[in-house]
Amino acid sequence: MNDATAAVPADRIALMQTFVRIVEAGSLSAAAAQMGATQPTVSRRLQTLERSLGVRLLQRSTRQLKLTEDGERCFERAKELLDGWQALEADLRGVGSAAEGTLRVVVPHAFGQQQLIPPLAVYLRENPGVSVEWLLHDIQPDFIARGIDCAIQVGEVDDAGLVALKLWDVPRILVASPALLAGRAPPTQPDELAALPWLALRTFYRTEVTLTHAARDEARRFAIRPRMGTDSLYALRSAALEGLGVAIVSAWVVADELARGRLVALAPDWQASPLPAWLLYPYARFYPARLRRFVEVMRQTQPQGASVHR
Repeated sequence: MNDATAAVPADRIALMQTFVRIVEAGSLSAAAAQMGATQPTVSRRLQTLERSLGVRLLQRSTRQLKLTEDGERCFERAKELLDGWQALEADLRGVGSAAEGTLRVVVPHAFGQQQLIPPLAVYLRENPGVSVEWLLHDIQPDFIARGIDCAIQVGEVDDAGLVALKLWDVPRILVASPALLAGRAPPTQPDELAALPWLALRTFYRTEVTLTHAARDEARRFAIRPRMGTDSLYALRSAALEGLGVAIVSAWVVADELARGRLVALAPDWQASPLPAWLLYPYARFYPARLRRFVEVMRQTQPQGASVHR
């Protein structure tokens, strides 16, 4: 065995994985955090890969990393190699092999704290080799930079670069506190609603509301001047309970308050359109078992107050 052969590292797959993670994360420190390693360790792995290939892959400065020409070619080929390796492992072990590792999932604040915990529990019980990082955010994440496996998003999706599986529709209703009505009968028409104080859920409506009649093909749009705007569904519910204004909310989040009479439904013949809930993840040639199993569980789930899309 000559010196050049002896210098070749035994685990080039691991070195390639580190290199790809550095590029996708954008920095050595971010890659180290995602991999649960230290920055010096990640730096040493990169240097080892560069020495074994005999080329410089990254130009490093105090502010940024930039791929060299060789690095760009290596990055594309490394991703193909890793996808192929993962597919080979899955084929040899069988698609029914146990799911392992950590699944990083981004979910909406309200839905993720309440409605989605039961199916998450089912997933974890069925896959004891998996741990989950359950991250609460109401905006679509940067999957690559943050190392996110998948996300559940309520509302429309406009990113063609993602797999988007429609899961459920989340019905919405108009509610207010009896105190806001001050003894008056609940309004039944959009014109009556427009005259009341309003609360805005800024993620979905801010200064304008559109309602559709349940029995007739008729839509009414009117402007509102919110006394309060928020991006939190729970804060919106609390403000409505205080009598600060009318709110359009997901039906499930106010079910108990309606049953107790703390809130009342307004204009039941006029409805806000339901919100679609999606499961999102980046396109790839291979998906690990932990992600495939999560997708299966979510597609079989019907959260309380949501209608299943089939």
